[in-house]
Amino acid sequence: MSAADDLILGLTKVVGLPGLTEAAGAPLGEADIAALVEEAARFCTEKLAPGWQQADRHGARYANGTVTCPPHYTQLMQDWIASGWQGVAAPEAHGGQGLPHALWVAVTELASAADMAFFLGPVLTAGAIDLLVGHATPDQAARWLPNLVSGAWTGTMCLTEPQAGSDLSALRCRAEPVGEGRYALHGQKIYITWGEHDLTDNILHLVLARLPGAPEGSRGISLFAAPKLLPDGQRNALRCGGIEHKLGIHASPTCIMLFDGAEAELIGEPGRGLNAMFAMMNAARLAVGVQGVGQGARALELAETYAAQRSQNGRVIADHPDVARMLMEMRATTLAGRLLALEAAAALDRHHLLGEEAGAIRLALLTPIVKAWCTDRGVENASLGIQVHGGMGFVEDSGAAQVFRDARIAPIYEGTNGIQAIDLLVRKLARDEGAAMRGLLAEVAASDPRLAPATARLSAATDLMLGLQARDADAAQSLAAAYLDACGWLLGGWMLARAAAASPDHASLARFYRTRLLPRAEARCLEIEGAAQLLVPEVH
Repeated sequence: MSAADDLILGLTKVVGLPGLTEAAGAPLGEADIAALVEEAARFCTEKLAPGWQQADRHGARYANGTVTCPPHYTQLMQDWIASGWQGVAAPEAHGGQGLPHALWVAVTELASAADMAFFLGPVLTAGAIDLLVGHATPDQAARWLPNLVSGAWTGTMCLTEPQAGSDLSALRCRAEPVGEGRYALHGQKIYITWGEHDLTDNILHLVLARLPGAPEGSRGISLFAAPKLLPDGQRNALRCGGIEHKLGIHASPTCIMLFDGAEAELIGEPGRGLNAMFAMMNAARLAVGVQGVGQGARALELAETYAAQRSQNGRVIADHPDVARMLMEMRATTLAGRLLALEAAAALDRHHLLGEEAGAIRLALLTPIVKAWCTDRGVENASLGIQVHGGMGFVEDSGAAQVFRDARIAPIYEGTNGIQAIDLLVRKLARDEGAAMRGLLAEVAASDPRLAPATARLSAATDLMLGLQARDADAAQSLAAAYLDACGWLLGGWMLARAAAASPDHASLARFYRTRLLPRAEARCLEIEGAAQLLVPEVH
């Protein structure tokens, strides 16, 4: 089955999108969902995928404050705008299609697999749309959202500064009031994805900065919007000071942005900028997890094609036992991640479309797991893809090396995977004493008795982590990555069990996962138990 086929199965049979939309009063039938996914797959295959290696070789280029993208990206951006995919999940009031976020997740996977570097621009724009829908004034929304929703403008997220990476409380960028609700931004931001480019007329920068007299720390941070071009067509006082030379995603300009008194407007309340920005960050974290799935899917596609054609010792290498094992692992973890991301997106839709608080709780719990576990699997699958190719995988022409280079950023940006693990432990697990996680684990155990032993082991590890966090936070956080990994492996098995129940064609893949990969969850739990005994003996 293709990625599109599995996405259709996941949306229609596994996470139950037709029933969800019917309950929300805007029904989407299975045929509607299939048609949308198939059309997205066609667009990505015909428009995005053919030039992905050419774009990587050309890269984004910087000269005299100007950033130029690979030449074929100009037409590709026009095709993207004309396609209407940018606004698939955006509100109809602002020109979007108002469709469920789960469909945007499907588009995100397909487009990320086709050309991750190009699609980073639309991904950030989607996050900007989410933020402004929730926090912009009606006037701001009317002026900015239609252009972002159509794709005519792109949006950025300007957080990081040289001295403030993950510690946003150390931000120094400042905003000076200049009257009539306007502010002048002064400061430098780094690692700004698509911060400058030549593909759209305007770029809306969403910038964290401090107002005069603001308190130190995160409570003193406000959020501002600064366009590249002002309403009168004049260039705003902001510029790109250079682009980074990176391991991968070469065609995606990663910019140093300099704000030299740039005109901006306040978004939301003063001092509440970080709260507003989290709307964009959380959307981006889910999207990055999906990027990991997409890179795994691209690696798998390349590896399967090569293994079916390459003959050694009288048979194609796809039939060699160890190559077959690698391909099965790639298939199993890619499908598990794909379905887990759809489960998170469906939780978001249950919250937004039906007002279910349980959906928001489930989304919050799953987001760090999707971001970290899926991106780690994406890197591992890209590495396995190189291994399947053998020496050819180490040669750029095969494409396998580019997938590995591109995939490697995903465990780093939008909050490193270590930060995701700590977030899962400190914010998501501890805030309700593990109640949401226990409810999820009970659901997993009830779905398939063959998952019950691993679920019981993770349940015990959950209690252990909560006790350890209460006694020695540093010790607990040193084991947070192992805990998140255990969660990912178990939930991946849960998703494949559900896929097998929905489609017998997936039974063998679910069995492979259960016997060969699920034990990794229990191994991580054993690691937690042993390390906890050494770190804090009295926790037992």
